[in-house]
Amino acid sequence: MSTHTDTTHGHGHDDHGHDHDSGHSPSTMKGYMTGFVLAVILTAIPFWVVMGHVFTSSATTASVVLGLAAVQIVVHMIYFLHMNARSEGGWNMLALIFTLVLVVITLTGSIWVMYHLNDNMMPGMMHDDAAAMKNMP
Repeated sequence: MSTHTDTTHGHGHDDHGHDHDSGHSPSTMKGYMTGFVLAVILTAIPFWVVMGHVFTSSATTASVVLGLAAVQIVVHMIYFLHMNARSEGGWNMLALIFTLVLVVITLTGSIWVMYHLNDNMMPGMMHDDAAAMKNMP
């Protein structure tokens, strides 16, 4: 009598039909190595873009770096955190969407407040007013 509870039934498939032996799953060594290589490439490219002054515009450089950062986030989520739309019955994806909404609200609000701080400062507290600076202790 065997107490081993293997759900693969010797065929490389579990009860849900997922193939674990083919190397296509991100949780295999091949999947981890693919994720690692992609992460290294997605780190080296922005480093080269910034250090090599590839673009003359800093806005273009920032856009490329931020775009590659977003791609790297997706690579980490898939290959290292094993997240997809079906994991945990979709709750992981719902938690991710909720987190993204909170981050966007926080960042947008913070940028809006910082942008409008100069307009809403008290009249005697202007930082570029030479007369006001002379009166400061």
